[in-house]
Amino acid sequence: MKQRILIVNSGGDCPGMNAVIRAIVKRANQEKNWEVIGSINGFDGILSEPLEIIPLTEKRVEGIHIQGGTILTTNNKRNPFCYPVKQSDGSIINEDVTDKLIYNLKVFNFDAVIHIGGNESHKISHKLSKKGVNIVGIPKTINNDLSITDFTFGFQTAAQVATEAVDKLVTTASSHNRVLILEVMGRDAGWIALHAAIAGGADVCLIPEIPFSMDKVLEKLKSRYSKDGRGFANIVVAEGAYFKNNKSDKNSDSIARKIASKLKEANFEADIRETILGHLQRGGTPIAFDRILATELGVKAFELVKEKKFGTMAVHQNFELTHKNLEEVINQYNKVDLSHNLIHTAKGIGISFGD
Repeated sequence: MKQRILIVNSGGDCPGMNAVIRAIVKRANQEKNWEVIGSINGFDGILSEPLEIIPLTEKRVEGIHIQGGTILTTNNKRNPFCYPVKQSDGSIINEDVTDKLIYNLKVFNFDAVIHIGGNESHKISHKLSKKGVNIVGIPKTINNDLSITDFTFGFQTAAQVATEAVDKLVTTASSHNRVLILEVMGRDAGWIALHAAIAGGADVCLIPEIPFSMDKVLEKLKSRYSKDGRGFANIVVAEGAYFKNNKSDKNSDSIARKIASKLKEANFEADIRETILGHLQRGGTPIAFDRILATELGVKAFELVKEKKFGTMAVHQNFELTHKNLEEVINQYNKVDLSHNLIHTAKGIGISFGD
């Protein structure tokens, strides 16, 4: 009898998810006695009546490594510990359905679950592991905010998309003597903004880890213009960046629009425009780095299942492919350390953080 693995995506989509699915399937098929099944739309597939699951054969995963998104679809609102359940009167109440999840895994003969997700997703992985589920995690998030692992797949592609946006905005800013503000993803961690600002040649980089002063931002912008108003400047800001002494206002509205409004209130004379990159960072073809990283992690995750090393996550640490206990991974959030060499590098080329 073949052993069965269930693959579950959860959280937001990102480039490389299909590559990791393909890698798990191809590695499992080397063993001949394993079957890989995909759960549709996160945990919905294994919790639905009837189940929404699909066999993941080599034929089905052919060529998907170059596709963005995920063939299984995903969801960030289906936590099985707080799952929306429709009641007889039509209302929705969030309930703990993990006993049903565990029952379905047993009845349908699943030997293990490989869960592909970010920080919040792997808090679920850890809790399921504590309840006895044979689970292995794979780190996935464009924000690169999972600790322990050097990179999460999806991040490098998102950083590349953001960098290409900065490249384009630099040329139009210089053509019109404008200040252009690019808002990128990063609610709690500023990795995308930091990489894009350095690679794209921005003048100001604003990230959640460094509360900023508009006076300091204005000081940098003024240095970019001559007395006759000629010059240009580019600002890259993470969505979770916030003004000094005003953290309560964080994430309440677009930070790019707030900065533009503050600059106009200060009578900064240059034309100011803002661009919110949004979900463009999540979509599209993964770059080679993310395809390779996702493939490595997929192969490693299968091998952890085969070796029965459950309650762990496949990670890339110090350029080595290894694994860590889920508890160790989720206990820390990978924010930009202010002593990080990229902060030093950015300041060394004159990028202002508004501090």
